[in-house]
Amino acid sequence: MDSEPLRIPLDQLRHVFELALQHIEASAGSPVALEHDYFWSVQGDELYDVLNEPRTITIGQLSESWQHLEDLLADPDRAVGYHLVWLADVLRAIGQGTA
Repeated sequence: MDSEPLRIPLDQLRHVFELALQHIEASAGSPVALEHDYFWSVQGDELYDVLNEPRTITIGQLSESWQHLEDLLADPDRAVGYHLVWLADVLRAIGQGTA
């Protein structure tokens, strides 16, 4: 399953993100209400190991992920890569809740 890494141009990703948000805002309005707070989470080192079932499944919390994102808005200098993981938690819930 090894192959060349998938390369994502960030300008295109930003554009896709904006188009998707525009669609959600037009169809669901703003703010969006998330029906659930807790979700199943697979640890990063096991998430992409598709040849083996995850050994560790934990519980995540959307309100906690959102709090991390609000903290980033309050202090942008504290940005870390993991903010994208917390953003993904919230985006998945919005996408699945409005599909």
